[in-house]
Amino acid sequence: MDKKNAMRAGAVAAGTTLMMLLMSSPALALTRDDGDDPGTGLSVIDTIGLYVVAPIALFVIIAGLVMLLDKSKKQA
Repeated sequence: MDKKNAMRAGAVAAGTTLMMLLMSSPALALTRDDGDDPGTGLSVIDTIGLYVVAPIALFVIIAGLVMLLDKSKKQA
């Protein structure tokens, strides 16, 4: 890819990102809605377990099952 196409692709990506940021409205997280009933927050340990340990464990389990149940013949 030459420099001209790379610059064009970068400009399109940057322009699209900027327009999406400018056109999106703020989340207004401080304004409560009717019927809003938030639960208790997660502790640090809960958060790390949910968003770090659980996905890694799922990946290891799925990868292990794939390797164990692989029926393809090994090449000598």
